[in-house]
Amino acid sequence: MNNGIMEQTMEQAESLNVFSEPLESCSTDPVTGFFRDGCCNTNTQDVGSHTVCVALTLEFLEYSRSRGNDLMTPVPQFGFPGLSEGQRWCLCASRWLEAHKAGKAPRVYLRRTHLRALDTVPMETLREYAIDLS
Repeated sequence: MNNGIMEQTMEQAESLNVFSEPLESCSTDPVTGFFRDGCCNTNTQDVGSHTVCVALTLEFLEYSRSRGNDLMTPVPQFGFPGLSEGQRWCLCASRWLEAHKAGKAPRVYLRRTHLRALDTVPMETLREYAIDLS
């Protein structure tokens, strides 16, 4: 792979939320995001599209574990503290949509959710779960 291609694939997509405004931080405690920068930023290497900022619920965490992704158990060797109800986290858009269809989706922070989430989840569906709309 030449340097031009490598740079292009590692570059972040523009840091915008679903309103095409600057993306707000999702969480720095614990640090979330594909880049572990606290934001739901993404790029072409982020095949899971970790773009939906949510308020975690126990119901969703248990659902995720039942689907093979245990987010509650700490994994110290990877610096992963384990997550708990009430924390914010950048979820994969497809997992959030799957949880929505199963009636287990957590609430969403739209101003903290990346514009690319709309590639997977319709805006009207996200709006149904919005925490930060006035």
